[in-house]
Amino acid sequence: MSEKNDGANRDATKRSARERLLVERERQKTRDKRRRTLVVSAAVVGVLGLAAVVGLIAANTGKDGSSAKGGPVVAPSGATGKDALAIRAGKDEAKSTLTVWEDFRCPACKAFEDNYRAVTQELVAKGRLKVDYHLVTLIDGNMGGSGSLKSANAAACAQDAGKFPAYHDVLFQNQPEEVNDAFGKNAKLLELAGKVEGLDTAEFRSCVEEGKHDAWVKKSYEAFRAGKFRGTPTVQLDGKDIFADQADPLTPQKLKEKVEAAAKGTGGGAATPKASGSASASASATPSASASSRSKAGAKPTPRGTSQE
Repeated sequence: MSEKNDGANRDATKRSARERLLVERERQKTRDKRRRTLVVSAAVVGVLGLAAVVGLIAANTGKDGSSAKGGPVVAPSGATGKDALAIRAGKDEAKSTLTVWEDFRCPACKAFEDNYRAVTQELVAKGRLKVDYHLVTLIDGNMGGSGSLKSANAAACAQDAGKFPAYHDVLFQNQPEEVNDAFGKNAKLLELAGKVEGLDTAEFRSCVEEGKHDAWVKKSYEAFRAGKFRGTPTVQLDGKDIFADQADPLTPQKLKEKVEAAAKGTGGGAATPKASGSASASASATPSASASSRSKAGAKPTPRGTSQE
C-alpha cells in the first residue's frame, strides 16, 4: 500500500514539475513577445525621429541661403531690392518705379510686354522710369514642366553678362504656347541667346546649364506667394497696381503721362493700391493673348492674368 502511495506521489510530483515548466515556458514566450514588440516599436520611433530630423533640415533649407537641392542662393549681378530679388532696368535716381512680377511662360505677361514695351523703354531711356523685374515660376506649378524656372535662370545669367533687357525681350517675343514646355530645354534657351549680340558665351552657357540662379528664382517665387498677389503679371507703379481699376486701367499713354508728370514734379499718382494679377486694359492696350490655360479651342481669348492656384 505504501508503495502505491509513493508511486502516486512521484507521479504527482512529475506532473507538478511539468506543469510548472509549461507555465514558465508560457511566461517566457510572453516576455519574448513583449521584448520583440518593444524592439520593433523602438525601431519605428527611431525611423520616425530620423524622418522628423531630415524634414526639419529640409524645411530649414533655404532659410539660411540654400536651395532645396542644397545649393546656395546666388543672386545675379546687380540684383537689387529686398533680399536682392529684383533685376533693375533704368537709373536708380529715376523718380518713378515700375515693379513687374512675371513668368516667361505666362501669355498675359507677354501681352503686357507687347503693349507696354515701347513706352517703358522710352521712359527708361529718358531716365524718367526704372523697372524692377521679379521672375516667378507660376506656370510650372499650374501646368507642369520646368520652363518658367529655367528661362528665369537663363535671364538671370543674361543679367550677369549685362544683357538682361535684350534677352528678356527675346524670351517673350519667342514665347511658346503655354502648354508647351519648350523653355524647359536648355538647348532652346541657348539658341535664343544667339539672337542677343555677345550673349552666347562659354560663361553664359555654363551658367544656364548648371542652373546657377535656380535657388534665387525659387526664392523670388516664395516672395511672390508671400505677397499674396493673385497672378501674373502683377504690375505696380510706385507700389500701386496699374490695373486695379478695371473700369479705367492705366493704359500705356496714361502711364507715360503719370511718369512724365512725376519727373516734372507736377503730381499724378498711380492707380488705387490693390494686389491683383489682372493684365486687362482699355482698347488701346488690350492684350492679344489669353493667360488662361483653360481657354476653349476656337473661343475668343479673355485678356486676364494667370492666377495662382
